[in-house]
Amino acid sequence: MPRPPFESPPIGLLLTSTARAVSRAFDGELAAAGGSLPTWLIMVSLKTRQLGNQRELAAAVGIQGPTLTHHLNTLEVTGLITRRRDPDNRRVHLVELTEDGEAAFKRMAAAAMAFDARLRAGIAPEEIASLRTLLGRLAGNLADGAGEASVDGR
Repeated sequence: MPRPPFESPPIGLLLTSTARAVSRAFDGELAAAGGSLPTWLIMVSLKTRQLGNQRELAAAVGIQGPTLTHHLNTLEVTGLITRRRDPDNRRVHLVELTEDGEAAFKRMAAAAMAFDARLRAGIAPEEIASLRTLLGRLAGNLADGAGEASVDGR
């Protein structure tokens, strides 16, 4: 009988399944706070990077323009953002959170912080630092010469 090729699951498989489980749990926490991952990513980018136009926002969030437009349409209809033409360049839309958007951001930020605390439970700060280093090294191992793979460990 042939022997299995691995003594234990390959690290890529373990990492992938862990990432999926974490992602599903995080999505659930954001949904309970009235949001979603795309909404959270858009709001975080608007709050932390002082982005004003849709092109910059799409690049920061890592999604294509049409997909971003779909999400922004939903956020605008629900009153969480406003979009207006840039007076200096009418081809550019400026995006801003409304008061309701600010409140939604605070709810989702609280959920994200609580989720992060839950993930860190029982893990020492030095182990978190090691995990960040290891994840960065794994991403670096994927660099193909055309661009460097990266992990935002924050």
